[in-house]
Amino acid sequence: MSDTTVASPVRRVVARIVDLRKDYVLGKNVVHALRGVSLEFRQGDFVAIMGASGSGKSTLLNLLGCLDKPTSGRYILAGQDVSQLDDYALSKIRSRYLGFIFQSYNLIPQLSVVENIQIPLQYQGDDSPAALQRCVRLAKLVGLGDRLDHRPTELSGGQQQRVAIARSLVNNPHVILADEPTGNLDSATGEEIMGLLDALNRAGRTIIMVTHEADIAAHAHRVVRLRDGRIEHDGTP
Repeated sequence: MSDTTVASPVRRVVARIVDLRKDYVLGKNVVHALRGVSLEFRQGDFVAIMGASGSGKSTLLNLLGCLDKPTSGRYILAGQDVSQLDDYALSKIRSRYLGFIFQSYNLIPQLSVVENIQIPLQYQGDDSPAALQRCVRLAKLVGLGDRLDHRPTELSGGQQQRVAIARSLVNNPHVILADEPTGNLDSATGEEIMGLLDALNRAGRTIIMVTHEADIAAHAHRVVRLRDGRIEHDGTP
């Protein structure tokens, strides 16, 4: 009998930050939001970023999402140093490598479920029939196969967040960034959404999530806790 055992592949590094610092000038004062943070994220990681208000977690997520640039330090995403790219180049990086899930869903009210999912592909100029079918498949994946033509106002909060999750997957991103993904949901619906994120992670998706809720962070395999712009803890929940 032949040996059909397949060794687990080495999980590649999909994102790495080195001595990342971010300062904000407010009048005559300088706020040191991040003070030399270094982290590495591998394919299939599920990481929760926690910390009190002002700890730097939102700043860190913005930098990881290429929504802002660091004052100093390096950010390597998919093998490319994106630390100091201009806004146009950063928008290209976002559309190619990153998917976003926001607390407030960020759906366009005038568009249907499928049209909202399709937005990242439209930014890339892909409005092909194959792209549309991909959006339909993703809507079905998140349990919205019977809501394809509904507008956000016709959906519950949990359903709107499912649209956002499908939208985050449509460009097959290296990393999914989730900012308080259950923050606007009741506890039961929040657990449903976390169950969906758990399933995506088991399928190999890399998820980096900001949350202030310990029960939500418990879904992650690793917790990074920030305090005053520095890493206070990096390990298991």
